Amino acid sequence: MDHRFGRGRPFLIAALLALGACASQEQAPAPARPVWVVQPQPAGAGAGAGFAYPGEVHAREESPLSFRVGGKLVRRLVDAGAQVRKDQVLAELDPGDQALQAQAAQAQLAAAEAEAQRAKGDLDRYAALVEQQLVSRSAYEAQKAAYEAAAGQARAARAQWQVTRNQAGYTELRAPRDGVIASRAAEAGQVVAAGQTVFMLAADGGREVAIALPEDRAGQYKVGDAAEVELWNAPGRRLPARIRELAAAADPATRTYAARIALEDPAPLQAALGQSARVYLQPPASGDGLVVPLAALQRDAGGQAVVWVVREGQARAVPVQAEEFGSEQVRVRGALAAADWVVAAGGHLLEEGQPVLAVDRENRPVQAAPAAGKP
Repeated sequence: MDHRFGRGRPFLIAALLALGACASQEQAPAPARPVWVVQPQPAGAGAGAGFAYPGEVHAREESPLSFRVGGKLVRRLVDAGAQVRKDQVLAELDPGDQALQAQAAQAQLAAAEAEAQRAKGDLDRYAALVEQQLVSRSAYEAQKAAYEAAAGQARAARAQWQVTRNQAGYTELRAPRDGVIASRAAEAGQVVAAGQTVFMLAADGGREVAIALPEDRAGQYKVGDAAEVELWNAPGRRLPARIRELAAAADPATRTYAARIALEDPAPLQAALGQSARVYLQPPASGDGLVVPLAALQRDAGGQAVVWVVREGQARAVPVQAEEFGSEQVRVRGALAAADWVVAAGGHLLEEGQPVLAVDRENRPVQAAPAAGKP
């Protein structure tokens, strides 16, 4: 027996055991990567398939309030945010000039009426004299024309007096309806012109959201189409609404079409004037195709559009054709099925056949779809 071999056996056994341990470590499967998954939705069905547009809450009726005459603003009785009632006085102009104009017009009216009365007396005398053939017919006709001119001047003076009397009342700016003062643009002591905006009144009643539609989508919608509004201070809660107004022409600066989305609730408590909101509009129903999150769409090494799905615990790339992009979703066609679980984010980190663990938004495991062709 070779004693040298016997003395080396323990070292040989130890080496073999070490190699076996390394092999077992190399063959250990890699841990499954958690991925957030969602299921695709039919195109045109549900709020998730719609396009989102930012907007701002407005009153359905917004009126710029101004004086009908110019003058110096001597009193401002309300401020922005004040609740006002119909016919409530909001501001006053200095009435001095208007009062003087009314007095002058009244004096002109009195003089014109006196002149008309004198001309009427002369006409009556000429009528008696022409009957007695003491004056010519032409003299009578001239006196009749003078009286008609004086009577016309009296009527004009009366109309002018009524105008100036009305203008004296225009020195008070009154609310045309119940509402809230959204903004003010003048201060006491300021000289304002006739028609210059002093207040912006947001009438009580309905609220709506003003949005801008891009040129490529403006023709997809019409007045009366359903919409949903998500207020900035109430995330996740969508209020029913409808398109009330669509601009016929694009804005020359932004090349977008203005639209007004009316909330079906007349005055939701959360819809404060001027606050931000998001409007969801549904694209026209296409009859086929599926909608997936925009972040789910990836490109493979050849530039082909793909989405990653989870099948039998593994990541699989499914080729698709992207057809319509939204702000948060995209409509696709291809081998994608409605029952598939689509990786909603992080697809660029996955590899074909990589073990993954499908979880929902709450980090709860979901049952992934089986591989194609298997039950």
